[in-house]
Amino acid sequence: MKFKSLGTAASAMALFATALTGTVATAGTAAAASKPDCSSALVNVKPKATVNLRSSPKTSATALGTWGKGQKGGVCFGDRKPATGGSYTACGKTSNKWYFGGPNSTSKEGWVPATCLPI
Repeated sequence: MKFKSLGTAASAMALFATALTGTVATAGTAAAASKPDCSSALVNVKPKATVNLRSSPKTSATALGTWGKGQKGGVCFGDRKPATGGSYTACGKTSNKWYFGGPNSTSKEGWVPATCLPI
């Protein structure tokens, strides 16, 4: 059987898995990071360097956009601590701590390395 697109192939595999197990399979559910508590936020945060906004707290996650060095933005700060994710080296430090936020100038938001934020 030949599929015309990856989406068609993924749908077919999900249907096949449902037929075998009786449950619905969803891609990426376990690996996806949930958005943190954003009931309070830090505003006017300026990254020390341009950073990628990631779909989950790891460097291999999809880049959703960028947040430029010195550009004002906001960071979710409901639980007052960064999330633990994949390890990285950024802004001269190695860590596995990430914050969720983004620049004020766009509606894009995502996970950014904590070492690049002056928090």
